[in-house]
Amino acid sequence: MKKTMAMLLALAMTASLTACGGSQTASTTAAPAAAPAETSASGDAGTESEEAAPAEGEDAFADLGDFVMMVGHAQPEGNPRYTSMEQFAADVEEKTNGHVTVQVFANGQLGTEKEMLEQVVAGTIQGMRGGQFDFSPRLLMFTLPFLAQTREQVTALLNSDLAKKVCAEAEAETGTVIINLCDAGGWRQFSNGKHPITKPDDLKGLKMRTNGMSTIDKTFIALGATTTSIPYSDLYMGLKTAVADGQENPWVNVEGMKFYEVQKYFTEVNYQFHPDPFYVNAAWWNALPAEYQEIITECAADMGTYNDQLIDETQEAAKQVVIDAGCEVYVPTEEELQAFKDAVQVVYDECVEEGILTADELKELQDIVANAS
Repeated sequence: MKKTMAMLLALAMTASLTACGGSQTASTTAAPAAAPAETSASGDAGTESEEAAPAEGEDAFADLGDFVMMVGHAQPEGNPRYTSMEQFAADVEEKTNGHVTVQVFANGQLGTEKEMLEQVVAGTIQGMRGGQFDFSPRLLMFTLPFLAQTREQVTALLNSDLAKKVCAEAEAETGTVIINLCDAGGWRQFSNGKHPITKPDDLKGLKMRTNGMSTIDKTFIALGATTTSIPYSDLYMGLKTAVADGQENPWVNVEGMKFYEVQKYFTEVNYQFHPDPFYVNAAWWNALPAEYQEIITECAADMGTYNDQLIDETQEAAKQVVIDAGCEVYVPTEEELQAFKDAVQVVYDECVEEGILTADELKELQDIVANAS
């Protein structure tokens, strides 16, 4: 893995250095400004000549330069993030006439999600997608347990003015631009290898894996479990070797990473969804011609919509794979589910106390959910 990382980072640095030299394959500087329009023979400068539209078959972006966008993420082939990222890459290349090439490195090839985000901040790679909030902890407000219950509510939250405000804070704080915010994988479920979880007390004494996210840790602690942080790419072996008794993830992740092979008991609790920010290095982004920024933003929006559709279409099928593998899937009653909700209300108070969000912002989140159709 270290050898692979070294080779990839060397390639990235080579691309970056070549770009500074003005290569036609990885330029990171905007094209020079167009020359002023000529004045008429009489010297009148009051009228400007209209810019001629490109002739049929002419490349409208030929003078804007070429750019390479290296993007990493942690999901394997078949996962909605993987599929939607491949579509994003194809769309960007097509709509820029091949002048912007998106190179996607999936399945954690470039490291953990935290390591990939660090590379984006440093400019070693240009982008990453994933629920990594260490550098933008305010995004954690959208991961409060049992905040939303429907796709309409999730969409309303991620498209809200509050979400836009929190994303805008990222550039000043981290040197990244968040060009899209979609769903990281769907509703998240509990699993473990010891016994069914049907009520909060069933988590007492279990060591549950987290990705280090504050709201996950707080939720499990409120339910009586202890937590241990294990990188996503190492989680299968961590569960197999009992470094952790259990974990939480959406059905599509459980299927894609085959966690059902090393877990026996699942509870469909739908306790959380995660935003999936698409981070892009701000310096690279701001050097792009405006035309390319607009195209990439549009393609990222289409990617996010496609991603969420794929999640909705595949969640039940992924759950069925878990059932067919011989695992037990428990679905709590409304009364049982309310016991989980009551037990984790303390997480809301703790997040306000820590400054992840204000009391007014919590009210705004709850109003968005209540008003979503």
